[in-house]
Amino acid sequence: MLPTILKAIGAYKFYEKWLEEGVRAGEVPEHVGIILDGNRRWAYAKSRGSLNGHLYGAKAAENFLEWCLGLDIRTVTLYVFSTENFVRPKDEIATILGIIEDETRKLIRDPRIHNHRVHVKAIGRLELLPQSLRAVLEEAERTTAEYDRHYMNIAVAYGGRAEIVDAAKRIIEEVQSGTLDARSVDEDVFMKYLYTSHLPNPYPELIIRTSGEERLSGFLIWQAAYSEFVFLDVYWPEFRRIDLLRAMRTYQRRRRRFGK
Repeated sequence: MLPTILKAIGAYKFYEKWLEEGVRAGEVPEHVGIILDGNRRWAYAKSRGSLNGHLYGAKAAENFLEWCLGLDIRTVTLYVFSTENFVRPKDEIATILGIIEDETRKLIRDPRIHNHRVHVKAIGRLELLPQSLRAVLEEAERTTAEYDRHYMNIAVAYGGRAEIVDAAKRIIEEVQSGTLDARSVDEDVFMKYLYTSHLPNPYPELIIRTSGEERLSGFLIWQAAYSEFVFLDVYWPEFRRIDLLRAMRTYQRRRRRFGK
């Protein structure tokens, strides 16, 4: 049994190294968005409570940041909690938001954030969040505000339709106040009112979704118009570095024509 296991581990490592060499030889996406899906289903499949699913999912997110930094991906956007998720049971919502709060506290003192100068920012309708979580998210953004080598966006209380509605409201307010000429509003101007306006590249070249579901669920609707999508049949807590490499190789093999 042991030789078989060691042989399997060796094959896995060889395949991972082969994938990485291919990824590094190709074009690495500057911005990767990821929909972290499948925590509860993973927990049910393992006969564990949903709390364990969310905790293991948080650990997977920590690993994902490490892998992205190692591959020199400049921007990552993690979809961790949607506006629709507020319809879940209150105890589950409290659990998820509590984990996000704990993970954000870790980010504030994580040496990787400071060594790689990662700008951390929460995007979404943050006013819907508990005050304690909002305070921690604001501290993370304030602490990393001057960093511009990498960007990590935490999409929480986020919805793509909500983002577009909020942008439209801000534009209407400025037009009515006379600070914005309605005739000047085009796609570039509209982009400046979205949650991602702080990014050097707000348009993710690659969007990954785990758990086997094949939909965006409101994630970066405007920004994802020309993104490449990769849907992986793996629950988020089991997401491995090799899965990220596979998704990136799939991205690199596609021809991006932008309608040309």
